[in-house]
Amino acid sequence: MRADSFVYAPLSGRVVFGAGSLDKLADELRTLRVNHALLVCTPEQRGLADAVVDQLGGRCAGVFPKAVMHVPIEIAREAREYSQFIGADCVVAVGGGSAIGLAKAIALESGLPVIAVPTTYAGSEMTPIYGITERGEKKTGRDLRVLPRVVIYDPLLTLTLPTRLSATSGINAIAHCVEALYADDANPITSLMAEEGIRALGEGLPRIVEESIDLEARHACLYGAWLAGSVLATTSVGLHHKLCHTLGGILNLPHAETHTVVLPHAVAYNAAAAPAAMERIAKALNADDAAQGLFDLAQRLGAPTSLKSLGVTHADLDRVAAASLLSAYPNPRPLEPDAIRQLLDDAYEGRRPDALDVDRQADRAEASNPMMK
Repeated sequence: MRADSFVYAPLSGRVVFGAGSLDKLADELRTLRVNHALLVCTPEQRGLADAVVDQLGGRCAGVFPKAVMHVPIEIAREAREYSQFIGADCVVAVGGGSAIGLAKAIALESGLPVIAVPTTYAGSEMTPIYGITERGEKKTGRDLRVLPRVVIYDPLLTLTLPTRLSATSGINAIAHCVEALYADDANPITSLMAEEGIRALGEGLPRIVEESIDLEARHACLYGAWLAGSVLATTSVGLHHKLCHTLGGILNLPHAETHTVVLPHAVAYNAAAAPAAMERIAKALNADDAAQGLFDLAQRLGAPTSLKSLGVTHADLDRVAAASLLSAYPNPRPLEPDAIRQLLDDAYEGRRPDALDVDRQADRAEASNPMMK
């Protein structure tokens, strides 16, 4: 394929964006011609879910408030059975990645349309990617049946998102943009969206930490999260996402916090093999170095920067490294077991990536990849 040729296949879906847009939820159900909604949420979001129930009135057939991280298969099965029991003809997910992930698990088996009302910056609402955890292994896949038909982005719903969760959820969204920039199926359109997503989140998140009810900053971050989810939907992911899914599945770590810790180190690993992407990341963050810019952003936001702080033990690292290498997946730099193990050690200790390592990485990348010579 010529260097100026590309394939871009945007996925269909309706986006309703703006402060107060939750008020349009009932209208969206009418447009889809559905009348018996199952509303899913986490236990912590039950209050918001009840407010949505009041808004929907008779169009809500039931509430399943048991969504949890990583979508355990047992919860997915219970939710699927409940949706059948109440005769649901659609699923409304209110919350972050846990609620939206559970809605997708229901849709995967039933084919019910999903309407997503995200309250975090996870980005899952824009993708056909699902994940279900069984026996300590998180298995992911892509299926258009799980892609939400409608996404309602209301910045007002994020005003109560705690500062720490805002920070980690936002960096999780940045991770989607970062890997889209060096994905093997990237294209000029997704790269523009990814860089803009990093910029919006990189500017908005510090403002939220300074003033959590800054609605303009919340708007900017939700906009960035929409872009992040959109590029995640149409590009592949690499080492960063693989490590985070492995850590989450094996150790049941919090999803966004794990992305926050691992991202700077995964970027440092790939730096020499994807220089153009690194330049765009650094530019969007107004930083001199992509990996250091991401690490410094996490520190500035008061977010976790070490796996140790998430409860990981040093003894866990070998098992995670081995599991991350069990299957092949695209990544700019070849997967090197010793280097990946070192990456995990750096993330465990929370070391700031060393920009001086880039030249040495370039030598190693060239030596291990004949296409770069």
